[in-house]
Amino acid sequence: MMRTGIAIALSLLLGACGEQYSDLRQFVKDSENLPRGRIPPLPEAKPYEPFEYAAYDLTDPFKPRKIEPSKTATKSGGLQPDFNRRKEPLEAYPLENLKMVGTLQQKKDMFGLVKTPDNNLFRVRAGNFLGQNFGRITDISDSAIKLKELVQDSGGDWKEEERALQLQE
Repeated sequence: MMRTGIAIALSLLLGACGEQYSDLRQFVKDSENLPRGRIPPLPEAKPYEPFEYAAYDLTDPFKPRKIEPSKTATKSGGLQPDFNRRKEPLEAYPLENLKMVGTLQQKKDMFGLVKTPDNNLFRVRAGNFLGQNFGRITDISDSAIKLKELVQDSGGDWKEEERALQLQE
């Protein structure tokens, strides 16, 4: 009797499995009757045409330009930097990359402490140069280092601009 019950249970289970995917079988039969589409042919590849680069002698806009003393500026006797002066270490860095981190006072002299991007610390005072635009320190206070930079405009003339390096906390 037990064998008969097992045989009936197995036949019911097998019968249920056959109906499980009936909707899938119907979809496959229906999709065979759908119209077949045409795949368009691949576009024709264009032959390679070599290009000769002839702008090698033009100024590269992505490289920083070195400011050369212009001959007209020296003749006019206007405002211009001293190109023959020996550069100070902090002139190698753009002003935006330098940080004022404090001040130091010895007797009556006020010094500023400036940190470079490579974590070197420099002591500066009025008259020292900072930044890449010929910036000369004019005043040092507890909160800022004030300087005047010489900037060349598009016409080649030099003008003086005031900047400040604020104390970074």
